[in-house]
Amino acid sequence: MTPVTVFEGQKVALFGLGGSGLATATALKAGGAEVVAWDDNADSVARARDAGIGNQDLREADWSGFAALVLSPGVPLTHPEPHWTVRLAREAGTEIIGDIELFCRERRVRAPGAPFVAITGTNGKSTTTALIAHVLAQAGRDVQMGGNIGTAILSLAPPDAARIHVIEMSSFQIDLTPGLDPTVGVLMNITPDHLDRHGTMEQYAAIKERLISGSGLAVIGIDDGPSRAIAERRASDLVRVHVPTGDALCADALTVRDGIVRDPESTALADVTGIGSLRGAHNWQNAAVAVAVARALGLTGEEIQAGLSSFPGLPHRMEEVGRRGAVLFVNDSKATNADSTEKALTAFRDIHWILGGKAKEGGIFPLVPYFQRVAHAYLIGAASDAFAATLEGVVPYTRCETLEVAVPKAAENAAASGAPEPVVLLSPACASYDQFRNFEIRGDRFRELVRALP
Repeated sequence: MTPVTVFEGQKVALFGLGGSGLATATALKAGGAEVVAWDDNADSVARARDAGIGNQDLREADWSGFAALVLSPGVPLTHPEPHWTVRLAREAGTEIIGDIELFCRERRVRAPGAPFVAITGTNGKSTTTALIAHVLAQAGRDVQMGGNIGTAILSLAPPDAARIHVIEMSSFQIDLTPGLDPTVGVLMNITPDHLDRHGTMEQYAAIKERLISGSGLAVIGIDDGPSRAIAERRASDLVRVHVPTGDALCADALTVRDGIVRDPESTALADVTGIGSLRGAHNWQNAAVAVAVARALGLTGEEIQAGLSSFPGLPHRMEEVGRRGAVLFVNDSKATNADSTEKALTAFRDIHWILGGKAKEGGIFPLVPYFQRVAHAYLIGAASDAFAATLEGVVPYTRCETLEVAVPKAAENAAASGAPEPVVLLSPACASYDQFRNFEIRGDRFRELVRALP
């Protein structure tokens, strides 16, 4: 845990008592603050009370006595409308911050030079966060990983000059961190997302830019317009990362082509070809960003290559779960929309594609250009009729209804196909809610079924 001493002797309001909220309240209390916590969920309030955290309905509190409101990132700050605690705090002139802001303030007091890597982006930030942490840890560094990827930042060991914090940040977390000042700030990409919480694309991009604005070194993917514009506004201490799709190369960027990461002078820095967990152009960008960060933190080329080569990947994100003969089985359950599934379809050929569930707007029509890579499709869940209509006459398909039917059928057909490396790919392009509580449970079930094959 990182005790938060910067509010020692002061009263702090806290709203949101999920995992990170409870960790924050505990860290504030350990640092000497008086915490008054609340949540709309009575069970969460009871758990906090059992943990010794003071609580009160903040509607009835005297806000003039609070030094700050610490808000859970899941609570609306601006859109679709400010949460009631936000209105009360603003009326009282009370600052509104999040747990990562507390970490930043504690770092400035405790160990101002402690290495701190912050990663954001619409897509790929979890894999990149895990990859950076893995490369650093494999090289023998003391690494703490957390934030949006899972472990609350204040549950990690405290900042220290010899310890590197690698933290994934959502736009919601950035919005609550006005003093964000990482040693290295990473912006992967920006595409429309969470506009219900940020209002406009411009506001969403501006929030992402704040992470870069406060960083010592900025590492920015420049393959989309908004991110490229942010890079152009950065005058110095910048590494551009570019994965070209055509012949044109960005002369002053760290680039990846055919799996080789090169610096602006075309010197090869790393090779990701043949690394199963880093297949596809999107993972090439993840790897290039990790190379840039690791180099900035002093790792050698040999250390970086060893870390990339041993990266196991994240569960449910193009996760290689097994082989049966020539057949490779890949769990991409995290792909809950067509945009995510596109990345998997571009990474493989001879695909036996398991898809379906609760469909998103647009269905799989955007994936038509990649259907030539699909040998056969296996439909599950509520989207079966709609997806069959899109596949009709283009890709042969079988209605399977459930994973229990689809996995053995796909395995049998893939093995009989004669292709050199057929792939049974679960990449549903759908939410899981028609049959599974979440995509993790769906992916776990796929893995179980694969391992149960004869």
